[in-house]
Amino acid sequence: MHTYSFERLEVWLLSRSFRKDIYHLTSNFPKEETFGLVSQMKRSVSSIGACLAEGSGKITPKDKAHYTNMAYTTTLETLNHLIAALDLDYISEQDYLTTRSKIETITAKLSALRKSQLT
Repeated sequence: MHTYSFERLEVWLLSRSFRKDIYHLTSNFPKEETFGLVSQMKRSVSSIGACLAEGSGKITPKDKAHYTNMAYTTTLETLNHLIAALDLDYISEQDYLTTRSKIETITAKLSALRKSQLT
């Protein structure tokens, strides 16, 4: 089986694991959030890896960097939703801190990847 370049990116592997974490975390949200915050969090976290995959197929470094930047901004969107979940008492402070730490790792790696794509 062929392995695509994005599948070898450490940040993509982290985003894959992070998506699983968010899906697990949101499984305990109130049912009335199924089509609200839960849906938004699942879509934004899924977009992180999807942007990296799509960007890996682009030809120019500038285009690749654009999709890496989109993955970065989508990660920040996920953080915003995570903060909302904390504010609404859907998650504990500990879950928030643990998840935020993962976001900080992913954003740092995305920043480094984008920088390398532009040099």
